[in-house]
Amino acid sequence: MPRFDVTIAGELNLDLILYGLPEQLPPEREVLADRMMLTLGSSSAIVAHNLAALGSRVGFQSRIGDDPLGQIALERLQQSGTDASQVRRASNSATGLTVILYHEAWRNIATYPGTIAELSWDDLDLDYLADSRHFHLSSFYLQRALRPRVAELFRKLKSNGLTISLDTNDDPDDRWEGGLGEVLRHVDVFMPNEREAMKAAGTGDLDSAVEKLARQVPLLVVKKGREGAIAQRGAERFVASAIQVDAVDPVGAGDSFDAGFLHAYLRGADLPACLKAGNQAGAFSTTRPGGTEAFRDAEYRARFFAKRGSL
Repeated sequence: MPRFDVTIAGELNLDLILYGLPEQLPPEREVLADRMMLTLGSSSAIVAHNLAALGSRVGFQSRIGDDPLGQIALERLQQSGTDASQVRRASNSATGLTVILYHEAWRNIATYPGTIAELSWDDLDLDYLADSRHFHLSSFYLQRALRPRVAELFRKLKSNGLTISLDTNDDPDDRWEGGLGEVLRHVDVFMPNEREAMKAAGTGDLDSAVEKLARQVPLLVVKKGREGAIAQRGAERFVASAIQVDAVDPVGAGDSFDAGFLHAYLRGADLPACLKAGNQAGAFSTTRPGGTEAFRDAEYRARFFAKRGSL
């Protein structure tokens, strides 16, 4: 029996979310937010945290600075039950930080990469990562030091019997290159949102993107926000409606979907059940600010999922 259900190597940082700012920010003027949240951020860490909160055995590797932001992020991750014993501190680097300016219909997202972009092959313990049933990678385009060897990493882990999932998240350069095609050859489950799917496929039409990407990976899962999600496996397509909740913050919803889907997938659930679990986890995360705050409340989490008969 492997030590972990899922191992993850990726970024670990905090999100600073500011609410209530004007949509236009005038230069040389001080504007006031009406509330804020400092919470565990980074797609990799959100997936790890929420998978562990749901009951999966999760091992996590990352690189942080030897600074207060890194320590807070590490403690938040460990509180979920994630094993973070292999997170490395870099004394000459600063932990990354994402600042999110939240508006009702859209967000501004500004990230200082810091150690996010510095995680490299030399930081990884491959034996630790391989002691698992499955490996997940998020933020392909933010992990600039690791990205050139991601395909090699996937090959090594697959040779040890692991399955692989990938969520690229956005490409800040909007180029969608970096060897993604080669990487997808080793991916079992590809989990973009609809915009990312079209960008990765090089088309402005979602159906065409799904058709193209489904020929490259055994299972494609596309997140569509309030329209739910779809899964394409060969010629089979599965569609699941979104879960209706009183949403307060969509930050981290896609990463939470990944956690719910993978939690069910690794327990052998069929694809409709996996999609339902992903939609439930994504919806649940929106009921409190940030991508992990809802999952941090065990009693609240248990009530939510018990009411919906899943996870």
